[in-house]
Amino acid sequence: MDFWRDKRVLVTGGNGFLGSHLVAKLKAKGADVTAPTHADYDLVELTQIKKMYAENPCQMVIHLAAKVGGIGANREHPGSFFYDNLMMGVQLLHQAYLNKIPKFVALGTVCAYPKHTPVPFKEEDLWNGYPEETNAPYGLAKKMMLVQSQGYRAEYGYNSIFLLPVNMYGPGDNFHPETSHVIPALIKKCVDAGENDDAEVVVWGDGSATREFLYVEDAAEGIILAAEKYNNSEPINLGSAFEISIKDLVNLIARATGFKGRIVWDTSKPNGQPRRKLDTSKAEGEFGFKSRVTFDEGLRKTIDWYLAHRQHQPQ
Repeated sequence: MDFWRDKRVLVTGGNGFLGSHLVAKLKAKGADVTAPTHADYDLVELTQIKKMYAENPCQMVIHLAAKVGGIGANREHPGSFFYDNLMMGVQLLHQAYLNKIPKFVALGTVCAYPKHTPVPFKEEDLWNGYPEETNAPYGLAKKMMLVQSQGYRAEYGYNSIFLLPVNMYGPGDNFHPETSHVIPALIKKCVDAGENDDAEVVVWGDGSATREFLYVEDAAEGIILAAEKYNNSEPINLGSAFEISIKDLVNLIARATGFKGRIVWDTSKPNGQPRRKLDTSKAEGEFGFKSRVTFDEGLRKTIDWYLAHRQHQPQ
């Protein structure tokens, strides 16, 4: 607790899904947290980044802000996903160094891994191939922060770290039909279909792809532990070590939401990366992080939250 007491921390994306959970945990530990919104500063613009740092002096930056979405959004906006995420990351890190902010914590993405990475994904495999095509622009833009982090440490001795979280889920997730990831998208589909007495739900791909999911509270705890204890530019995976196929995931969500209709697989649509499962041993060894919330428990909490808040969600 002493590490965080009165420490001034600036969290980009601090009002988003992961950010809101992280900010709450940091405040509970006594940190003095600033979480600007996009309305306050456009982090793609250099002048806005300079203004933000000038108006919010801090001792640490945790960069969560990103332009993100599922497979559909990635396919429709590869240019803007690349440009916006690249410009945010590169300029935020560079200006943090120029402003002599003691530490910068960069959040990457599992999408940075090569398409056919051996399972479980080890950090040393990060450069052994090209990412899965539908999310490569996003994944590569984020991965440039790793190159920058390592370069700045080598040349300037600047302390920045790079974390690779797997797909997250939990209360407060993004349920927007156009930009949501797989778990909130499937929850919304099944709840809507059950309410409308639809006979079927259509799901992209053939269900064979597998994914690992990390409960958002666990993810926030992992970031805090890394920010406190890890001071190296070698990348670190954050995951749960739990892998499930999309087919099993759909069946699980259908049962949990009470949807009794048919699942129809649209095989004209992409599966995305064939498998995703991280080797999480480095995070446990370096700063003692291990996920605690089981997938069944986390999924139940996510569905309950959506049912309680869905009237305020995009339709």
